[in-house]
Amino acid sequence: MNDVAFQQLKAEVKEYVRGPLRALSERIEETGQCGKAVWDELRARGYLTLAAPTTLGGQGLKFSQYLEIIELFSQSHGSIRVIVHVCNGIWRPLLPIVNEEQKERFLIPLVKGEITTTFTLTEPNSGSGADIKTTVRKEGSDYLVNGEKWMISFGDLADYFLLFARLEGTKGYEGTLALMVPRDTPGLTIKLMPETMGQKGTGHAHLILNNARVPEGNLLGEPGQGLIAALSGFLDPSRISVAMTCVGLAQRALDLAIDRANERVTFGKPLSKRQLIQSYIAEMATDIEAARLLCKNAGMLQDQETLEPAQASMAKFYSVDMLKRVTDKALQIFGGIGYFKGSEIERIYRDSRLQWFEEGTAETQKVVIAKHFLTKGE
Repeated sequence: MNDVAFQQLKAEVKEYVRGPLRALSERIEETGQCGKAVWDELRARGYLTLAAPTTLGGQGLKFSQYLEIIELFSQSHGSIRVIVHVCNGIWRPLLPIVNEEQKERFLIPLVKGEITTTFTLTEPNSGSGADIKTTVRKEGSDYLVNGEKWMISFGDLADYFLLFARLEGTKGYEGTLALMVPRDTPGLTIKLMPETMGQKGTGHAHLILNNARVPEGNLLGEPGQGLIAALSGFLDPSRISVAMTCVGLAQRALDLAIDRANERVTFGKPLSKRQLIQSYIAEMATDIEAARLLCKNAGMLQDQETLEPAQASMAKFYSVDMLKRVTDKALQIFGGIGYFKGSEIERIYRDSRLQWFEEGTAETQKVVIAKHFLTKGE
């Protein structure tokens, strides 16, 4: 997308976020439901096809451009941001491993929004990586899947689960594979998980697979390619997107805190005139800008196809910690009234805690970063 068209898109999204999505965010928070109608509206506006290549029916934004858009969507409700985030990235792990028939059956309809798919990796008793325990065995022309997945975003609505498992008897990356598992698969039980602390309306699901029978034609790529597709195809750009989500959410918290500091008067003086509050604002703004630049740098490297996993992890690690600091200070500026339900800053404070876990904890990011530098030059 050329720069003129991109700037028009940014202006349109900014107006949408600051207008209709404010009211929609309040409704989602009140009802705890997001619903298919929200997906349909975002799809009709073209916001779910931003990052995919034009050859697949997408709009072909550069990844660095997409990051500027997800920063804006992050200033609306958390569940709306997740829809935009998932739909603009879920095609990535499929692209390098699907065959031509699967490209027509799964990938293009997925980009066009004709089917919905959610990333299905996390398990109750495993880390989200090479120790996955969900197993697969071949029986005739089908695969039988056994295991559990949980905390699956929008598992209440998805048509397909892009599920990662391993062939029975394999370890590590060996034998891992990716399957497109239809919602109505025999042997698949879908249970909604309890309500989360924040980001209401995302509809997390717990999947139980008991000899769930998946057609052979739904295997994407070859055994052994599963986690490679999951981690390199999706996870690194997704971590950068989550990092930029932290930037957008922190920016909204800062904007609200500035408004509050200018409005609230104590002992005859606005809070904004007090040196301590000015110090908070300066620290928050600097922290946000540092995280934003880390994300932009990682986005540029992704565009150039020179991104290292450590650079994605650094953006995610720093941005999550930044968001904690900024939302803590924002709540302090608001004072006690910011702790009450119905306050936007109270919702932001709760929603921001999801990013601690999304696409790997801070400890996971540190392992990736440390490994990169400790093995450099070996």
